[in-house]
Amino acid sequence: MIEMNNKKSYNPLPNLYCLHYNECDPKKCSALKLKKFNLLKIISSLRTSLKNAIVLNPLSQNELTADDRDLILKYGLIVLDCSWKNLLKLRDFKGTNGRRLPPLIAANPVNYGKWEKLSSAEAIAAALFITKFEDAANLVLSKFSWGVEFIKINNLK
Repeated sequence: MIEMNNKKSYNPLPNLYCLHYNECDPKKCSALKLKKFNLLKIISSLRTSLKNAIVLNPLSQNELTADDRDLILKYGLIVLDCSWKNLLKLRDFKGTNGRRLPPLIAANPVNYGKWEKLSSAEAIAAALFITKFEDAANLVLSKFSWGVEFIKINNLK
């Protein structure tokens, strides 16, 4: 159960994962911060049990849509956390349900105002908004001072 604005919501919270490559500053890593709040689980490889999960991959041919909601609810959502400098290694990533997000603007302090240079938390929240898990998206973004700005500049609701 997620509690937002003094109202109790019974919307399901999908399982969230981060395939973490340990290439970022741990003090600035939004995925590690979400882990501290028990909102996602850090994984080091794509286990067989997660083979059907939606994997957010900016190089995927398929864009995430609201139709992916049932897959996320059943199998989970995985964000890939690696350095933007090493992004091309994801070209050969073998995820069966890879999805890219539509073009969005980053609000995080490192890449503020840049197209498509989202933090892991921004990518997860955007995916949750797109797939109609609004309470979960708001919960993720509530952990960051720039979360409301991300929603505002991308007109997510």
